[in-house]
Amino acid sequence: MVSSIPARASAETEKSTMPSETETGRTVVLYPGVGVGHLVPMVELAKVFVRHGLAVTVALVEPPRLELLGFSAAVARAAADNPSVTFHVLPSPPPAPGKDAAASNGAASNTGGDHNVVQVMVRHLDGMNVPLRDFMRSMAPSVRALVLGMFCFRALDVAAELGLPAYFFYPSGGGAVAVLLHLPSMHPRVNDAGLGDSVVVCPGVPPFKPSELPTVLDGSDGGETAGYFLRMSELMAESSGIILNTFEWLETRAVHALKDGLCVPRGRATPPVYCVGPLVSGGGGGGATEHECLRWLDAQPDQAVVFLSFGSRGTFPKKQLDEIAAGLERSGQRFLWVVRSPTVAINDSNGEDGALAGAPPLEPDLDALLPAGFLERTEGRGLVVRSWAPQVEVLRHRATGTFVTHCGWNSTLEAVTAGVPLLCWPLYAEQRLNKVLIVEGMELGAEIEGYDEETVAAEEVEAKVRWVMESDGGHALRRRAAAAKDAAARALEEGGTSYVAVSDFVEGLRTSNGRTKVSVSDFSGFGTKLK
Repeated sequence: MVSSIPARASAETEKSTMPSETETGRTVVLYPGVGVGHLVPMVELAKVFVRHGLAVTVALVEPPRLELLGFSAAVARAAADNPSVTFHVLPSPPPAPGKDAAASNGAASNTGGDHNVVQVMVRHLDGMNVPLRDFMRSMAPSVRALVLGMFCFRALDVAAELGLPAYFFYPSGGGAVAVLLHLPSMHPRVNDAGLGDSVVVCPGVPPFKPSELPTVLDGSDGGETAGYFLRMSELMAESSGIILNTFEWLETRAVHALKDGLCVPRGRATPPVYCVGPLVSGGGGGGATEHECLRWLDAQPDQAVVFLSFGSRGTFPKKQLDEIAAGLERSGQRFLWVVRSPTVAINDSNGEDGALAGAPPLEPDLDALLPAGFLERTEGRGLVVRSWAPQVEVLRHRATGTFVTHCGWNSTLEAVTAGVPLLCWPLYAEQRLNKVLIVEGMELGAEIEGYDEETVAAEEVEAKVRWVMESDGGHALRRRAAAAKDAAARALEEGGTSYVAVSDFVEGLRTSNGRTKVSVSDFSGFGTKLK
């Protein structure tokens, strides 16, 4: 039974957009998995495929926890905004015998953090292989390929059983994929207790510390979650291809290392790599009424506002909010700050919007959360908004001068395409690695020091905001960001590197023999817990 995703709306969308018989053999099924952070870029990929002449069906999975509506709302918006794309909600399998309701729904508690979220997600998706297979069989012979989200790696068996090529779509950048594919080669060293914070070297990626790897790889859960990533790495390398939400100019070193086969263990081949980004939503998710913050930005000078937003999971305790407020006030800079309630809800492990479990956050009480008198003292040059702001529109506004961000990949690309430099404050998941890529690889941002300590001091917030807005180094960063914006636009134009990559993918579907090379069962002895 479909309950958290509006089945009626999905069915109506499917009926009106189902591929015609003339498109037989041109349909690609996209399977993003769970979480809005995975769905949003996959929908953008669907739109690109449609423009290149493919018919696209997005197979959807209900979140493990049914009481949350964020994913359902995102699906409803995507279906309404993209009538040329079919959206189909897969039926959930019946509860396993002997399992209680919470376990059968994959319910997660707040204990275990990102490790627990990944385990819940993978187990939940494992149970969806049969519904996915049955749905794709019902579409035969129109389906040409299956494109999997990163956590759907065990659905490789479905593609093998149906004799279809399977591709992985990775929602983060090329550097993150380079590290993932290199993981089997480096994980014994990374998890050596004596390694500390010595440098880890990975082809195509600036040197980084083990502590800058995603937290799910730290082995604190006995290695179960890291084992999932090891299996994902091996299976991704054996797929028909890897589709990346990036563009070659942005991550030249990483892309070259991937295409040259430097990231996989010696003696193994890397499948074709398609850099098709930047895939960024066009915005407009806040409804027909213009948000108050956009009207406020209209009254500000060009490139004069510091925008602070940390994603749906970007919550801070009052002590940290006090430090941020003090730093902003002392800096003298104009600012737009999105503040969420300190209540933490478990989110998807890609670090972007869309919760898997936990309760919806409370509306923040700004008077209680922020220092006394702060709102009054900064009135006019600063605006604090509760919980949410239309991020794409804010970043593209002429008044926005820099972005203090958690370094989620969707947010990073939104800033890149807007030409806005980044101040990096990573919080969880892969964001520490993204920080390394942004600061050292792309040279589009600077690090907020102390992010990995209990509290970032007000002095650091003040200093970094002043630096990016006032100094020669900050101005150079802005020029680099403007160049990245132009390069992103060129990549997407006809004849650009990303446009050509999509064309190559489509042509490969037309000429391929149409079978995936491997199934999960071929790796039955692989992927034991990481010790």
